[in-house]
Amino acid sequence: MREGYQISESELKQIQEIQIELIAEVDRICKKCGIQYNMVGGTMLGAIRHHGHIPWDDDADIGFLRNEYEKFRKACRKELDSDKFYIQDFRDTLGYRWGYGKLRRKDTQFIRLNQENMPYEQGIFIDLMPFDPVPDNEVERRIHFVKCFIYRKIFWSEIGKETELNKFYKILYKIVNRIPEKTIKKSYQKFINKNRKRKTKLVRILTFPTPKKCFGYDKRWYKDLDTYEFGRLSLPGARDYDGYLKVKYCDYMKLPPKDKRKVHPISKLKLIDTNK
Repeated sequence: MREGYQISESELKQIQEIQIELIAEVDRICKKCGIQYNMVGGTMLGAIRHHGHIPWDDDADIGFLRNEYEKFRKACRKELDSDKFYIQDFRDTLGYRWGYGKLRRKDTQFIRLNQENMPYEQGIFIDLMPFDPVPDNEVERRIHFVKCFIYRKIFWSEIGKETELNKFYKILYKIVNRIPEKTIKKSYQKFINKNRKRKTKLVRILTFPTPKKCFGYDKRWYKDLDTYEFGRLSLPGARDYDGYLKVKYCDYMKLPPKDKRKVHPISKLKLIDTNK
């Protein structure tokens, strides 16, 4: 197995500071344009447990209900400070293999291990997570779950065809990777559009795994919000953070063992002075 670049404590703090800058830009645009967003995942956990980044975390997650996400993408065309930042989405970025977006800092690099050949820029980033409706009907919900899994694996096949250790799955990745990028992205957009206007109890990120035995998250966790401290920022998050974090992480206030406190493996890192 290849070894990646080892991020030092001082570098991790600089990465987190750049991510604060990225989150602040999201917050600025959303406030100006009346767009609702909230902290999700480890960022929400960090806000509650640490009042900022989880100390060993090297990423950040911002969530939007689908319609708000599309408003944000549109607003970025005019409002984003393009001297410092750029946004990526599967519809706008050739070779981009994720079903959610990223906001990245220019003049930086944060290249994930085994993703060196992806044909797009890879600066330090935060994830922009659109949450889509999950059908209320039990049968439709299970079919929807399987479709999400399939799309996720097809997107991942560009990497899995090279890195998967299981020979059978590696062959499968090579087969599905032959589907033209334009075809799979067009199909995925139809999948989004089909469900987008549904009024459902649950929502999820279509190409991101959900917790075990969980088909999605209560929509109110993305609509009924309060404000929480995250470093020097005050950011929106679920008012019922306890309910959300218990579903996401179970005993969320308990720190993981030290050997589980890991950053993502990367092959290259380039930082900038955030005071510039």
